[in-house]
Amino acid sequence: MLPEIFLKALIALLPVIALVLVLDHLDSHRLLGARFILKVFVAGGIIAVISAFVNGFVLDYSQTGFVSYTQYGAPIVEETLKAGVLVFLFRTNRIGFLIDAGILGFTVGAGFSLVENIYYLTLAADAHYGIWFVRGFGTAIMHGGTTAIFAILAQTMTERHLKMNPLLYLPGLLAAIILHSIFNHFPVSPVLSTSVTLLILPTLLFMLFERNTAAIHNYLEVDFDSHKRLLRQIDHGELSGCEAGRFLMDLKQVVTGSVARDMVYYFHLHTELVLSAEQLLLAREQGINVSIDREIIEKLTEFHGLEKSIGKAGMKALRPHLHFSHKELWEVHLLDDESHHHH
Repeated sequence: MLPEIFLKALIALLPVIALVLVLDHLDSHRLLGARFILKVFVAGGIIAVISAFVNGFVLDYSQTGFVSYTQYGAPIVEETLKAGVLVFLFRTNRIGFLIDAGILGFTVGAGFSLVENIYYLTLAADAHYGIWFVRGFGTAIMHGGTTAIFAILAQTMTERHLKMNPLLYLPGLLAAIILHSIFNHFPVSPVLSTSVTLLILPTLLFMLFERNTAAIHNYLEVDFDSHKRLLRQIDHGELSGCEAGRFLMDLKQVVTGSVARDMVYYFHLHTELVLSAEQLLLAREQGINVSIDREIIEKLTEFHGLEKSIGKAGMKALRPHLHFSHKELWEVHLLDDESHHHH
């Protein structure tokens, strides 16, 4: 009996974990660390537990039948809660490119499905192998795929917007809910829906990653050159060449000298750190294993010290005018994460 349960558990749990590892391996720039992916995976599992309570509560207090609820109610609850993890990562600048949006989206869904399948294994361990095949290769990959699609569409819609507009997340959320609902509508042909899920979702992700790897390379090369030029301009006091520089020049006229100097130096340090992150990513693309040095760690310490001295209100007023993109803010986060692992 025990070997049979073990085999069913492998069929139910391994496919989605294997796919997360494959997707992570495709990330040639190593944009995400293993620890971070593990944290996101655990967050997906926690969301599965929360979803179970919410689904149970709504089912108990609504007049909806179980089948109708699984087709319409559960997809709304589960996809919205899973999307919440991604929205948090977007708003804290932990996602820079479509590749890491796709990987992290799939990872949230993978954590969710792992916990869900463990729960079903405890309830119905004697169920036929076919059930666990459908849950492992169909339902689990569906959960990962729909959240990945949400993440990819959300990244596409929001990457040019620094201010949060919840409406920009709606297209991705609706797509995830509709796909989840379609999957749940076909319990009579689970092998067919599993085969379609297994064929379409991973293929879409692989095609996206292939295309986006080239896009990342082009972005890094162009941005690396533009940030080098910007740094030269700042070093020579030629701040009028960009909008952020002109804002800082105007600021010098209305604030005290030391505050203005701090803000200009903050802009300088930010540009230096972004340039360092891009150097690191371009080296990794060539297969060169580069870690951050003590000089970058010291600059990060100085950078965060300036944020504290400028203050929260000052930073809130300053950032929109400096026109830092989400990718630039993410690049500084990347160095922060690397520096913590370095310690």
